[in-house]
Amino acid sequence: MLKSKSRLRLIVVQAMVVSLFVTLFARLWYIQVVSGDGYQAAAQDNAVRDVELPAPRGLIVDAQGRPLVANRTSWVVTVDRDVLERLGATTQTAVLRRLAEQLGLPRAEVERRTRTCGEEGAPKPPRCWNGSPYEPVPVAEDVSQVLAATILEQTEDYPGVAAEARQVRAYPSPFGINAAHILGYNSPITQDELEAAEGHGEPVSPSSVVGRAGVESSYNRYLSGASGVREVAVDSMGRVIDEAAQTMPKPGQTLVTSIDAKVQALAERELDRSIRVARETFDDVTGRNYEADSGSVVVMDATNGRLVAMASYPQYDPNVWVGGISDGDLERLYSERAGTPLLSRAMQGLFAPGSTFKPVTAASALSNDYKVTDTLDCSSSLTVGSRVFKNYESAAYGPLTFAQALQLSCDTFFYRIAYAEWQRSGGDSGDTSIKDVLVEGAKAFGFGSKTGIDLPGEVAGRIADRRWKLSYWKANQDYYCKLGKEDGMDFLHIFAREFCIDGWRYRAGDAVNFAIGQGDTVLTPLQLAVAYGALSNGGTLWEPRVGKAIVNAQGRLVRRIAPEVAGRLPVTPGILRYLDQALLGTAKVGTMAWKMGGFPLDKVPIRSKTGTAEVFGKQTTSWVASYDLQYVVVMQISQGGTGSGTSGESVRKIWEALYGIDGEKVRVADALQPGAQPPRGLPTFHRNGSISPPPFDEASPSGGGDASTGPGDASPRSLDEKAR
Repeated sequence: MLKSKSRLRLIVVQAMVVSLFVTLFARLWYIQVVSGDGYQAAAQDNAVRDVELPAPRGLIVDAQGRPLVANRTSWVVTVDRDVLERLGATTQTAVLRRLAEQLGLPRAEVERRTRTCGEEGAPKPPRCWNGSPYEPVPVAEDVSQVLAATILEQTEDYPGVAAEARQVRAYPSPFGINAAHILGYNSPITQDELEAAEGHGEPVSPSSVVGRAGVESSYNRYLSGASGVREVAVDSMGRVIDEAAQTMPKPGQTLVTSIDAKVQALAERELDRSIRVARETFDDVTGRNYEADSGSVVVMDATNGRLVAMASYPQYDPNVWVGGISDGDLERLYSERAGTPLLSRAMQGLFAPGSTFKPVTAASALSNDYKVTDTLDCSSSLTVGSRVFKNYESAAYGPLTFAQALQLSCDTFFYRIAYAEWQRSGGDSGDTSIKDVLVEGAKAFGFGSKTGIDLPGEVAGRIADRRWKLSYWKANQDYYCKLGKEDGMDFLHIFAREFCIDGWRYRAGDAVNFAIGQGDTVLTPLQLAVAYGALSNGGTLWEPRVGKAIVNAQGRLVRRIAPEVAGRLPVTPGILRYLDQALLGTAKVGTMAWKMGGFPLDKVPIRSKTGTAEVFGKQTTSWVASYDLQYVVVMQISQGGTGSGTSGESVRKIWEALYGIDGEKVRVADALQPGAQPPRGLPTFHRNGSISPPPFDEASPSGGGDASTGPGDASPRSLDEKAR
């Protein structure tokens, strides 16, 4: 009985064991035979990695087709952190040590470069890797091809390390130009930008670069292109064992700008020369040489607002951003001691305009209660309240017309206008709703507002009217009241006590200073160029443009970037003609005459206005604003001395180059542009990669329309500048 029960139990156990083996073998058969293909494909997928093929950024060329920004090949060493972390601490340390020896860097520095922005020990932005932490991190750029080959050939010694050829920005610098403030720079995309772009369906990836300034930023979506992908099979150590499919990248499109490299180079050279001359000139007022710490030049097409050149000093080398900027270079770009080179003085620098503001005051006065036949006394000084306001550059000339006051730059003439208007509008009543005709006129010229240029970072400037005075007082009352309680009878302490009590009032002194471009009103050189462009073209305020057209990789026109009108001056054609003739006399008998001797003004009539702006605690700012019916040329040098004294010669040289002037001869054929005018057409992009300048249109002295792209946006202008 017991034996039979034992035998039965043994049979049951045997049956259970057999059934388990049958189930196991059935499962193995199902996995290997029935589902084998699927699991094999999945295993292959686990060993396949997508390698991004970055798209070359599009070219940036000048109006004649000269490359301003191109691309070059750079060998880049990258480290895949995911692979390194799977190697173990000992192996990882050994790999990084070998790599550091090859790169000539400390191992700690190589390890630091593998960290993403925000991680402990990572370099400061923008030097740190701000792309995806799952992408290979570049740790060295512009390495030699020999070093890259060594790493590629010895993959067993460098698991997780790769070397690849990438396209990075290059700056051909035709005629030695810099143009960094126009062109801008790039840096890797951030994680936030990546997520935002992917949410909008934009073709970006963790290794994409983004324009951070200049046209690189404004036209980034055209310049970027779309990356390609190469599928590669890798082993557990991250080494490539086979290649699969490949999708080629789509290159970025080309940006054609309105900048002319010859004019840009000349503007930069002349700005640098004038600053050096100013620094060697003694300032009688301060008892030392002029500091000439910064400056700018704007050359603009007055007919449509396109920028032909825009120079800023100090400048910087755009190459410092290629491959990651060093801590030292980054600190210098933002350093006040170095002059903050990253700041574009032309559109981000704020300066008192001085006497270059007087045509705006004249236009506002003549548009209201004054007539062109009126005369006012140009005395040596004018007492307003308890203060005596003197002429800065001019002597006492007696009764003058508006035209004479502009040509001789008489301050007291405009003081009288401003003081009378201030009294008429209620004086220092404190009513901020009062409409001051001079203030409103300045706003109509675009001051106090951004010009709308197609570059990022522009500032609006400031119109120091009654409302601004009240808001400034509210924001700074505590500071000045505290300063006023201190001992001291110098100007600053006396001013602080007065400001503490009723600094919100718009005094007569504020009004008269405003009329001649002094006081708290500040603007950018670009704003002044736009305003003078409106005097040139009959009253149209154009939004300045650098971009002219977008062309695809095959050389076909994608989009023309049309000029945009920002507004119209509320000034009659008669008044504009009067001011035009008045400013024409500045170079003949006015403050610019001593710099224009021998210049063929009968053939190239230049209108101009000089300015010497006084700034509290600093030396004077030099200004020259000039125009004809085609161009506007403005030069400004901070702490640079008098207007024509410092900037006059360089402004003249720019005009001579624009029209090919040699002595008193005007050689249009030798000018910087065909017909001494910006081209209306576009460069021709050939299949072999070469670029030809816009074709010359013999029917017009301005140079040609492009048959493949249609007529341009500017009408021909004659050199004799006949009446509008």
